[in-house]
Amino acid sequence: MKSAAYIVAFTGHRAYSGSDEELLVATIRDLYAEGVRHFRVGMAEGFDLAAGRAVVDIMLSHNDIILEACIPWPTFASRFTAEERSLYNTILSHATVVRYSDNAYHPAIFRHRNDMLVEGADVVVAWWSGTTGGTAYTVKKAKKLGCRIINLYPKEQLSIDF
Repeated sequence: MKSAAYIVAFTGHRAYSGSDEELLVATIRDLYAEGVRHFRVGMAEGFDLAAGRAVVDIMLSHNDIILEACIPWPTFASRFTAEERSLYNTILSHATVVRYSDNAYHPAIFRHRNDMLVEGADVVVAWWSGTTGGTAYTVKKAKKLGCRIINLYPKEQLSIDF
């Protein structure tokens, strides 16, 4: 059994449409059953918000979960659609811990947020298609740090060798 200090972080594409919602929820429930209680979410559109919503749903029946929101900068959600902003605010209202990468946007801010997500994490749950970009960076960094990677992308499990 893992301790509450065992940390799971989520990373994935903004283009995530919710097609693998059941697998995402099942994965979180399995990790909870293993004893995981600390979950980190990057709070971006797509997979991040879906993962945050799934953790919040599980929190409603389990009061021992720590939800850590890792946000690039305080006004980050101002560019979201009304629906995304509503979900973002719901997740934020349930967050146990809120951390910001910086006070304002700068070119390296997403890399800093992604580093914040994986540093100290034990498991990274990804929705990664194998393309380059922020999710690839985060998965590569997590692998370098020795994290267990669970990729939920709906194709044959991708090799994560870099």
